[in-house]
Amino acid sequence: MTATTSGLDPLDRIEKSIDIDAPASTVFALVSRPGWWINNGEVDAEADLRRDGDVWVVTHPEHGEFRFETIESTPPSYVAHRWHHRLPDDGVDRATLVEFRIEDRPGGGVRLSVVESGFSLLHKPREQWLADRADNDRGWDTELAAARDFVTAP
Repeated sequence: MTATTSGLDPLDRIEKSIDIDAPASTVFALVSRPGWWINNGEVDAEADLRRDGDVWVVTHPEHGEFRFETIESTPPSYVAHRWHHRLPDDGVDRATLVEFRIEDRPGGGVRLSVVESGFSLLHKPREQWLADRADNDRGWDTELAAARDFVTAP
């Protein structure tokens, strides 16, 4: 079972992947950590991560506070997090879905894939959520490379 959102605008979804020369369990240990991708292009091994009920809160010194909920986990191949977005106009909590899949590659290592969806459900004008999506599309390239570098570092 996966938590993928269906029936959304075709542009609502970001899909990225990267090949990593590391075991699935090592990659899973990273991607199962809520909000590991909140950084400046380099994974923080000691990120400020705390629990607030069912939600994980990541506080970044430059980017502020972010809230996540792990909604499904199947080690070492799949984990899904809700990335909560509180919009200043109405205070309503909305979220995108961030899913990570880890697949073994023939010959060793894994392929790490991320899918982020739900931008159109943030109740922003279409041009605004498309801009947010474009920012995250570029960001996932950076974050997947950061994940690779982190899990393969000596």
